[in-house]
Amino acid sequence: MMMGRDSGQPAVAGGPAPHIPVLAPQVVDLLAVRDGAVYVDGTFGAGGHTRRILAAADANVIGIDRDQRAIARGADLVGASSGRLTLVQERFSELDAVAHDLGYQTVDGVVLDLGVSSMQLDEAERGFSFRHDGPLDMRMGGSGPSAADVVRLASERELAAIIATLGEERHARAVARAIVAARLVGPIDTTARLAAIVSRVVHARATEIHPATRTFQALRIFVNEELDEVAAGLAAAERILAPGGRLVVIAFHSLEDRIVKTFLGTRSRPPRGSRHLPDTRQPAPTFRLLVRRPIVAGEQELADNPRARSAKLRAAERTDAPTNGPSPTGLALPSLADIVRGQ
Repeated sequence: MMMGRDSGQPAVAGGPAPHIPVLAPQVVDLLAVRDGAVYVDGTFGAGGHTRRILAAADANVIGIDRDQRAIARGADLVGASSGRLTLVQERFSELDAVAHDLGYQTVDGVVLDLGVSSMQLDEAERGFSFRHDGPLDMRMGGSGPSAADVVRLASERELAAIIATLGEERHARAVARAIVAARLVGPIDTTARLAAIVSRVVHARATEIHPATRTFQALRIFVNEELDEVAAGLAAAERILAPGGRLVVIAFHSLEDRIVKTFLGTRSRPPRGSRHLPDTRQPAPTFRLLVRRPIVAGEQELADNPRARSAKLRAAERTDAPTNGPSPTGLALPSLADIVRGQ
């Protein structure tokens, strides 16, 4: 399940949740927070990890979030930071450009706490939650095609691929078929209507998650291009981190974690020669792994914040090797732009 940043809550379109930063002590420890250093919190959210970094040392933080409301809510923390916190509304895939614009050629650490914020889930008008009826929107940044646009324009085949891949929904074909049939009758433009359509073809026991959970998750990831954002954000961190700088990433979804694991594994692998191609040059590793296995929440944190159970933290230290270029997601899906353009 996808979880919400800062809250440790799964993005199951659930109800209110306390904004508790997941694995916060481990984040601060692995970032090696120190006086005079500069850190990027690429997923500011409710500011939980930023607060811990600011409290740990006399350091500066660049907080980034694509959600204008998150930036606005952080105004008090900016005021209390004595000039050590700067907030910027932007995608975290642009974190290197943001740092450059603020006058930093390199930074000493980057933290990415992936997923959707529980604050976004709690706001019915944002359309993330099927438990709060509202417009079928789901856009984190408020611009571009909405979930309603995707449901209206995507073909049955495209919808099935999106829901199966990003939601890991085994009934994806039936859900896509039901959506296409329902939209012939009338527009699917509210969260309640979509949830009702999905619930007619996906049945769950009382102890299981809501039948619409995986479909909503898939649409949200697709609308916000979240997996492409993860891949681009990792490459941006590689470009902006100084030698010895630290990258710490918390993922809650298996596809996100796979992208992070593959990126760090590839980027930390030492060059290996080949007796068949002795002159072939492989790039030097740009990262050194700080943890071989992902760190997960302990018993006490799970007791305090049970929904942190899906969190996986990975971390690495930047070497002085040149950057290695883009990092693809490895997924073959229709693009959001193609779906909109094709209609």
